[in-house]
Amino acid sequence: MKAIVVTDLAAGTAGMKLVERPAPQPSINDVVVQIHAAGFVNTELDWPSTWTDRLDRDRTPSIPGHELAGVVTALGYGTTGLSVGQRVFGLSDWSRDGTLAEYAAIEARNLAPLPGDVDFATGASLPISGLTAWQGLVVHGQLRAGQAVVAHGAAGAVGSMVTQLARELGAYVIGTGRGADRQAALDFGANEFVDLDNERLEDVGEVDLVFDLIGGDIAARSARLVRAGGTLVSIVGPSDVRPKEGLAIDFVVEADRAQLTEIVQRVRDGRLRTNIGMVVPLEEAVVAFNPTKRRPGKTVICVHP
Repeated sequence: MKAIVVTDLAAGTAGMKLVERPAPQPSINDVVVQIHAAGFVNTELDWPSTWTDRLDRDRTPSIPGHELAGVVTALGYGTTGLSVGQRVFGLSDWSRDGTLAEYAAIEARNLAPLPGDVDFATGASLPISGLTAWQGLVVHGQLRAGQAVVAHGAAGAVGSMVTQLARELGAYVIGTGRGADRQAALDFGANEFVDLDNERLEDVGEVDLVFDLIGGDIAARSARLVRAGGTLVSIVGPSDVRPKEGLAIDFVVEADRAQLTEIVQRVRDGRLRTNIGMVVPLEEAVVAFNPTKRRPGKTVICVHP
């Protein structure tokens, strides 16, 4: 099969290559999926799991990418809940070969059925953005109607999903980003917008929840906005930043079939819309990952037309 591999941490996207690799075989409770579309997060090349396995052993050349939509072609021993020929989407394990390939072996529990009226590109754009928003707001943030939320990066792939879901849950949403992102953030449902380059974040006042995708100084300033009993939710990694009288929760997104089903149903009925910046074929993916070529939103790789 064709696959994109990485072998050199220092090389970044310049170290990505399209090569021929053996097709994967399913392990116990796995399925093999013919990948129709895949997602890639530009920070993946900095993740330790891209380069080593769970025992910290080198696993290069490794295949990056963890979001997928495709069709099941084989079942591993003991696999239940999915069938050959079924359309699926989901999130592959961080420490296994990923989805920038024509086929991938995935744990069946990490996948959900993809309804026939949702195209593969949309399906591949949902797992990380949708699950991150769901788990940060619903599971960890326990957001309730009437609360106020700051959604950093509100026009991005994850932030736009946070903004939409928070509004659907009945929150008042203050989006942030660069000035050029203002209209996009408002279109995704933000009630108001703060240009972090030219406007004072502190003027927002107290809020119940901050969803931080940035870290650093922005995280420290955001923590001071969280009212007593509120929550600072972050996906940028462990930090010493804490609200004075609230909670700070750092989390890593996890695959969850029930949550994926909730998310895709909201896409089907129009409550959520995905934020795809560009769709490119596998043969052009390496060029598309170059920082100078990327567009706002999610980059989706069309593997099997």
